[in-house]
Amino acid sequence: MSALPATSRAWHLVARPHGWPEPTDFALRETPVTEPAEGRILVKNLHFSVDPYMRGRMNDVKSYIAPFQLDQPMDGGAVGEVIASNAEGFAVGDHVLHGLGWRDYADVPAKHAKKVDANLAPLSAYLGVLGMPGLTAYAGLLEVASFKEGDAVFVSGAAGAVGSQVGQIARLKGASRVIGSAGSDEKVKLLVEEYGFDAAFNYKNGPVAEQLKEAAPEGIDVYFDNVGGDHLEAAISRLNLHGRITICGMIAGYNDTEPTPGPRNMAMIIGKRLRLQGLMVQDHGALQPQFVQDVASWIASGELKYNETFVEGIENGVDAFLGLLRGENTGKMIVSPTK
Repeated sequence: MSALPATSRAWHLVARPHGWPEPTDFALRETPVTEPAEGRILVKNLHFSVDPYMRGRMNDVKSYIAPFQLDQPMDGGAVGEVIASNAEGFAVGDHVLHGLGWRDYADVPAKHAKKVDANLAPLSAYLGVLGMPGLTAYAGLLEVASFKEGDAVFVSGAAGAVGSQVGQIARLKGASRVIGSAGSDEKVKLLVEEYGFDAAFNYKNGPVAEQLKEAAPEGIDVYFDNVGGDHLEAAISRLNLHGRITICGMIAGYNDTEPTPGPRNMAMIIGKRLRLQGLMVQDHGALQPQFVQDVASWIASGELKYNETFVEGIENGVDAFLGLLRGENTGKMIVSPTK
């Protein structure tokens, strides 16, 4: 067996951000690498994920997932190669998905690692289109929003890892119209030309309510919310009777230092009999086998397309995360620690 590396580099949170995170809130530190103890594996991370939900974990508040601890390595989805194993069922050379990202090398309890097949899809896909964001899109549209054939669907943040998949699944499942919003003209073009959306608009080009009305003259039946704010207000106005909203994320307010004002038209929820439901992907694990089967076949057939934005080098991990919050990614934002 080849010698193990002496050290690993890991990103630590060193200060809790107030408003937008600053590079000085983070530090890249070296930690020693040792042989894995019984029941553990040592993984060389090939890719790790940066996701919008991680911003909330930087605050010291009680939430659905524990906050990051100060002066400790951060964590998150990662995929890599086993380089040492002290666990039954895992061999050197296996590829695994696990939760100890933000570092070069991860000492992982084997029970928290899942083998993945590099022949079924590129390894990075297990962090996006075939991973947590993909299942979020699948469950949020089909289960939470009770999507049915013929529904008109509006997705905000539609060029991101979740939104781009929501729109395509809606199209594949027979939506009457799929509309998306994004933050640049290039992304709008991508939504229509590559992902097959019927209409899309750049929310920076004018009021969301006006642009959505133009894109959805007959209203919408489902709104998949990744943004909140003025998008949610606009969607409530355009929803038809018995419309459904899946609340997945509200990235527009993640770095606000004051509470975000709520939609001013919430009284419409009553007359239209709307249903708004929050989405936590961990509630929908039972869908995982069907999700992987469906999405892998759609990818293989070319019916579902996906993009990834790669940032090379662990030293650029925080820059990748900050870029994600600014919308600099198209599709899934992924850090590949080793250049």
